[in-house]
Amino acid sequence: MADQGRADRVRQWHEQAYAHGKAEGSVEQTFSYLGTSLVVPPEVMPITAVSHLLGEAVLAEVRDGDRVLDMGTGCGVNAILAATTAREVVAVDINPLAVEAARRNAERNGLLDRIDVRESDVFSNVDGVFDLIVFDPPFRWFAPRDRFEVAMTDENYAAMTRFFRGARRHLTPGGRLLIFFGTSGDLDYLQQLAAEESFASEVLAQRDLEKDGWRVDYYTFRMAPTS
Repeated sequence: MADQGRADRVRQWHEQAYAHGKAEGSVEQTFSYLGTSLVVPPEVMPITAVSHLLGEAVLAEVRDGDRVLDMGTGCGVNAILAATTAREVVAVDINPLAVEAARRNAERNGLLDRIDVRESDVFSNVDGVFDLIVFDPPFRWFAPRDRFEVAMTDENYAAMTRFFRGARRHLTPGGRLLIFFGTSGDLDYLQQLAAEESFASEVLAQRDLEKDGWRVDYYTFRMAPTS
């Protein structure tokens, strides 16, 4: 993926983020976030300091009548935000603990009747087409060591590659993607996948953070097929 020097630095960054996330996520956490109430159990990715870059974009992007897919839903946060406007939301995750957390959070926020929560490996348990697909993929290309790390790592970007290879088949005419990603992953590879599948991309939100002398940029992209 990245050159060796950068890969080593990303690995160091990841190990720190993993250790911090495991420590914080060792107990159940409760978040009040963009008008929602969320309970996140251990081994499910919590809300982070940059989550709002995608969450605010979801609130702004979803239209009345949209059918929305939240890919890798985690605690269900973006599915819940989408369901405040969308007619129907399908929320999927490969982690069964995330699926259960998302279902409970949808119920907690009074939106379970509009959100269909399923266990799915990318599109394996997804049917039909969508006006909007939201995806916050794992940033790193390492093999995950546990369920919690599945939200952070995607070995050789296999899941992200399958997502882009299959996304067009699950979009309505005029459908679009919202993708969140950062430079602590291989952003060039994500952009390569989007270009290979003829998705045009625009930046909706951006923020940079600095840690240990290294700047990391985070982006929310809107993508749409060009043909």
